[in-house]
Amino acid sequence: MNEIGVRLILWKLPIFSMVVQKKRSNAVIKSFCSGIFSERLGSALFQDGNPLSLHYGMFLPTLMGQANSEQQAYWINRAWTGDVIGTYAQTELGHGTFLRGLETTATYDPETKEFVLNSPTLTSYKWWPGGLGHTANHAIVVAQLYTQGECRGIHPFVVQLRDVETHEPLKNIIIGEIGAKLGMNGVNNGFLGFRNYRIPRKNMLMKNSKVLEDGTYAKSANDKLTYGTMVFVRVMLLQDLLHYLSKAVTIAVRYSVVRRQGQINAEQPEVQILDYVTQQYKIFPHIATCFAIKVTAIWLLDMYKTVQSQLHQADYKKLPELHSLSCCLKAVVSADTAAGIEQLRLSCGGHGYMTASNLPVLYGFATAVCTYEGENTVLLLQTARYLVKSWKQAMGGKPLPESVEYLNEAAKGVKHCRWSNDLECLIDAYNAVAAGSIRLAAEHLDRRIRDGVPTAEAWNQTSIELTQCAEAHARVFIVKTFANDIKQLNSKSEEFRQVMFQLCELYIVYWALRNVGNFLRFSSMQEEHVQTLHSRLEYLLMTIRRNAVGIVDGFDFDDHILCSALGAYDGNVYERLFQEAMKSPLNRESVNISFEKYLKPFLKSNL
Repeated sequence: MNEIGVRLILWKLPIFSMVVQKKRSNAVIKSFCSGIFSERLGSALFQDGNPLSLHYGMFLPTLMGQANSEQQAYWINRAWTGDVIGTYAQTELGHGTFLRGLETTATYDPETKEFVLNSPTLTSYKWWPGGLGHTANHAIVVAQLYTQGECRGIHPFVVQLRDVETHEPLKNIIIGEIGAKLGMNGVNNGFLGFRNYRIPRKNMLMKNSKVLEDGTYAKSANDKLTYGTMVFVRVMLLQDLLHYLSKAVTIAVRYSVVRRQGQINAEQPEVQILDYVTQQYKIFPHIATCFAIKVTAIWLLDMYKTVQSQLHQADYKKLPELHSLSCCLKAVVSADTAAGIEQLRLSCGGHGYMTASNLPVLYGFATAVCTYEGENTVLLLQTARYLVKSWKQAMGGKPLPESVEYLNEAAKGVKHCRWSNDLECLIDAYNAVAAGSIRLAAEHLDRRIRDGVPTAEAWNQTSIELTQCAEAHARVFIVKTFANDIKQLNSKSEEFRQVMFQLCELYIVYWALRNVGNFLRFSSMQEEHVQTLHSRLEYLLMTIRRNAVGIVDGFDFDDHILCSALGAYDGNVYERLFQEAMKSPLNRESVNISFEKYLKPFLKSNL
């Protein structure tokens, strides 16, 4: 790809557009550097994970979101030019999603105007930050702030870890790499501990809260502002998940038109396996999911930008809605993507199990997202709190934010549309399922509390239903966002509009059938409608078949980025698989040294 192509891609990256407002010089160099470390281009260079992903994806955004203007002027320039390579150190060996439980301490010393960082226990060691093991020389460390004898909760600090010239760890820093993982082994995830390690007062990021020289603590207007980086990352994770899933469906579709196996008609030659409806069922819903994720990610990013603008005006009204959506969408989309890639791997048979297919690597990337930046179950429960509160507001006749407006109709007892297979009726059914799930969870929670169960324990006992209602809320949000986007699609090609509508309908029908029990339970769907819906699913699969290759080609993955022997554009699957096999170190010699050294003596022994 030429420089112009790189720049066109990079200017669309939110992180790049935000940084470039801070520093406009050397645009070509910035474009080149950011392009290397973006998800699409970076994956061609770092095939098992990018050790600089947290530098660009979390370190810089945290500086922009939580550093004051003076701190930004100092740190962002150094970070962007590479003088400082950072990571984001929040998760600890003993605590992850439960941020209030973090144990690392930062105690202010007014005499020296420094913070003293300590890791008081083994479980307080920072654990998992990408690039921490060997790449980063700085980190944003999230620690419990102590000043004037009081704990003020978690706050972010910029901490130098290594000498910028020699890269040696600094005194009183314990740092290393955590070891092999299921995937992303190129990221060098690390551990980090402190022993009375001192940093200047100015290294506390003070846009939202601050500690004055005498130790006085000035609290932020809204303590939720401290969580801004995590919300941003969850929003951006949807883009990464889209990247992983669209790669996987490209590989699976291309392989499935090359691979011929068996006969549908005994008098005809072996068929492309994509002609089997079972194969279409394994693959096509995930093509539709790619587009659903795409439009949802765009909508959520736009909402994030709107909320950020409002926060500058001290308007916090939409922050809870953004937080709840970023939590449940991250959870549902990551679970869908990980499960989808695994199904796509299985659709490629035994060859999909090979590393050369790149499907195991993609699965490793996607399944990791299910637990980092918030474990999915915990995130769903955070959304559930918002939904229960919203349901009570709806029952009280209060206005609700856009994403939960459907609860107003449910609270008023508005009847749902008479069942039909058209899109509007299906969307209405999704509303009914989400509202019904939320209503039941809220009622069961309240019943337990009325029966004398302590509130916290009642939440725990109701947690299965609460996670289910959060999933239903995420699903109806994706469905409505996808459908609204397709309705507004402005294209001169009627054929293109039809294909997009088919993909949207497939997504909606597929997930309705996957969750048919709740549709029968909460919507106007009856048992006889299930078979009609299933027939519609089969029709959509066979209709999309003729356009499947063209759709995935539209994702426009270069072979060097796709990194798959099964999914290369030229379709030479078997030649590429054999070439990859010949690269095995075990093929460098006809008889491996282990035969003479171990196997032959064993075979000749009298055991």
